[in-house]
Amino acid sequence: MTVWHSVTASFFAVLLGYFLGAVPSGWLIGKAYGIDVRHYGSGRTGGANVFRSLGWGAAAFTGFMDIAKGALAVWLARWLFGNELAAALAGAAAVVGHNWPITLRFRGGAGGATAGAVLCALSPTVGVVVVPVALFMLFVVRYASLATLTVAIGGLLGLGARWYIVGDEAGFYYVLGFALPAAVAILIGLRPNITRLLQGREKRLDFKRLRNAERRG
Repeated sequence: MTVWHSVTASFFAVLLGYFLGAVPSGWLIGKAYGIDVRHYGSGRTGGANVFRSLGWGAAAFTGFMDIAKGALAVWLARWLFGNELAAALAGAAAVVGHNWPITLRFRGGAGGATAGAVLCALSPTVGVVVVPVALFMLFVVRYASLATLTVAIGGLLGLGARWYIVGDEAGFYYVLGFALPAAVAILIGLRPNITRLLQGREKRLDFKRLRNAERRG
């Protein structure tokens, strides 16, 4: 592959990933129920806030769509451009698009489900370790933000370990093309949550009953 072809493929892979990620799943589902989820709860469009606003069914559909965005970005980039750098960049761009979608004036989600899907699509061996830990944080510990942080940090560490052990070119792309920028995007997006976690003020998800979400001012 020539340098020009690689640069061109990377550019279009980033565009592909970003616009896939920017499909506002949670917002669209909220609108189908007659509300704008950005006006409720945390103000985000991800599955956790959709759950708080609308319940299990809407949240599950949101999660499915957010997962599909990440996986599709990787698979399409591989198919169209035929290399792992493009796949990794498309995955990172999908997370950025989900968190800051141009379709919603750059107000989106936190990127956990999308990043987890990208991680599994790039390296199933790493994903099968990291994602169950994130699910434990979500459904047992019941902190959505901690689950997303687990995907971000665990994905970076896991792909870094894979690169160190295997030593292949793909591993280099996975770390620098996806894991590092995705982790930075998630950490930036979760700054208020991280502060609340450190202060012990972060709210847990309540799976036993759905409280009426408070409309934001």
